[in-house]
Amino acid sequence: MSSAALLDAADMSVADWAAIRLAVRARAADRIAPPWRELFAPFCQSAFVIGQLGQSLDGRIATPTGHSHYINGPKAITHLHRLRALVDAVVVGVGTVVADDPMLTVRHIEGQNPARVIIDPTGRLPLTAKSLTGNDSRRCIITQPGMRLDVSKDIEIVPIRVGPDGKFAPDDVLTALGSLGFRRILIEGGAATVSAFIAADVFDRLHVMVAPLLIGSGPSGISLPAIDKLDAARRPHTAIYRLGDDLLFDCALKA
Repeated sequence: MSSAALLDAADMSVADWAAIRLAVRARAADRIAPPWRELFAPFCQSAFVIGQLGQSLDGRIATPTGHSHYINGPKAITHLHRLRALVDAVVVGVGTVVADDPMLTVRHIEGQNPARVIIDPTGRLPLTAKSLTGNDSRRCIITQPGMRLDVSKDIEIVPIRVGPDGKFAPDDVLTALGSLGFRRILIEGGAATVSAFIAADVFDRLHVMVAPLLIGSGPSGISLPAIDKLDAARRPHTAIYRLGDDLLFDCALKA
């Protein structure tokens, strides 16, 4: 576990953030200052997949009624917007859109909006979804072949066949995104989508932002196939950063 635990990523200067964005664009990790290099150098890779999840101390992402705004504090939200600004595309499942209606744009920091991608196997995406609005970035819907979606013509429909469980395989989703030119990808949620991508071993990195509160019940953040012994548990190299009152666990899931 890294000694980065004392570093508060929320204290990043405007100049440091500008340098990070330029370094990622140039794929030049050595241009990122050492305090931030471990956290942001992976984004300099030509292809990179990162997941993010915000949860409470007891691993909950919402109350039993579904209320989740906001478990994490404002500095954690700013970090999420940094992640969006450094990737080509941000991806969420349709359940997250229905529950939270996120915009999936960059608003709290300087940076360019990524393409917004919604995984929607059964065509239940609301036409009023905020993630479909605006034309400053590409908007894509991943759905089954032949699914009729009443959306504007400038929204890209990406057909993928579902598996026997009625869901898309994460590898197939990433292949489809690659065919669209997206190489650096953020899987932002929800919990079921992030968990599926962890189980498929396709993440390079996972950012888990933990807020200092106990919800006590409600949906859990990460749910993976059961293991019998702890020897089979994933043990990623993890660096810890502060995000104001929250803690960020930066987990390297691949070497």
